[in-house]
Amino acid sequence: MSRASQPAPTKLRILICILYYLPHRTGMQLYIQRIAEELVRRGHEVTILAARHQLDLPRDEHINGVRVIRLSAPPIPISRGMIMPAYPWAAAALMRQHDVVSVHTPMLETALLALLSKLTDRPIVVTHHGDLLLPDGLGNRIIQGAMFALFRVLAARASRIIAYSQDYADHSYYLKDYQSKVCPVYPPITMPPHDPAAAAALRIEYAPEGGPIIGYAGRFVQEKRPDLLIRALDIINQHYPNAKIVFAGEHQIPYENTWELYQPIVQKYEKQLVFLGKKTDMQYMANFFAACDVLALTSDSECFALVQVEAMLSGTPVVMTDIPGGRVPVQVTGMGRLTKPGDPTSIGEAIVEVLRNRQEYVKSYEDIAATFSFKETVDQYEHHFRAAAQSR
Repeated sequence: MSRASQPAPTKLRILICILYYLPHRTGMQLYIQRIAEELVRRGHEVTILAARHQLDLPRDEHINGVRVIRLSAPPIPISRGMIMPAYPWAAAALMRQHDVVSVHTPMLETALLALLSKLTDRPIVVTHHGDLLLPDGLGNRIIQGAMFALFRVLAARASRIIAYSQDYADHSYYLKDYQSKVCPVYPPITMPPHDPAAAAALRIEYAPEGGPIIGYAGRFVQEKRPDLLIRALDIINQHYPNAKIVFAGEHQIPYENTWELYQPIVQKYEKQLVFLGKKTDMQYMANFFAACDVLALTSDSECFALVQVEAMLSGTPVVMTDIPGGRVPVQVTGMGRLTKPGDPTSIGEAIVEVLRNRQEYVKSYEDIAATFSFKETVDQYEHHFRAAAQSR
């Protein structure tokens, strides 16, 4: 039997190439961790190749069954990413030991991985986590253009490209020329049940005077436009003058000056703002979402925002800007309202509407979990990896 006609093995050997992995915590890392650990549970062999972003981390270890290899040479920071000098040799050696390569973009090494996959005859499945959008500035424009050019090399080589939704793929400047390869797959979302007593305690902690609580979960960066949510208090305060906005997420970002830039508006409304900082405990986040009356996301760009579904699973409706990809959870569930991008008045009015008629927007846990099925997501990943391996 020729190599081309051989069936894909029952057990797949999957190499995942990314920048950061545990203990680093971001939405992308959480996405990859959930997929990787479930594939291992199903009997596959999964290896993560990532940067050694902390020098005290082991170079080679297993975390919940997933093998994690971190490069021995220290990475060199650049903007939001890193240059990894040891990457070519490590990636080439590991590709030869695996059936399929999973690459998560945006990532600086995309063109390199495309070349190595060709040299090692290993198929690539790309998961695209969103177009790179940086703040204004010549340096950022150069980085953004270079990253897009490198992505195109990888996309041309890829067996298929997984997008968070067809809606995002239809509007992505990264994906528009590769629609024939795009496979929309909802992200893997799991959420522990919230603790009602703990959520009630958080409500008292966040708003001891008893006003409504508006949650925000995510980094305090320009593309997510937290300033718009704060400015929406002009409208919200006409109806709920004791409302609080509670920010869960890193707010002092080392690679961006958003915190300093928005200090005038932060200080103007400081009595109504609560900053929790970065929270990595998912049980805390479940209780946080349940403690909020509404979750509000006011991004200019968002390929999905997993926190929307996490909030919905915790019983909290969402106000989201009407942008490609980001609007999908509200559109398919009806558990919230969409609002005009860049318009704090529209955002404020939508939040007031949800606060006034909250029960009309709350859907059952079972409905949300069925719409965004974790099992179905991993089933699709397994299918795409197997098809790519067999195509080799």
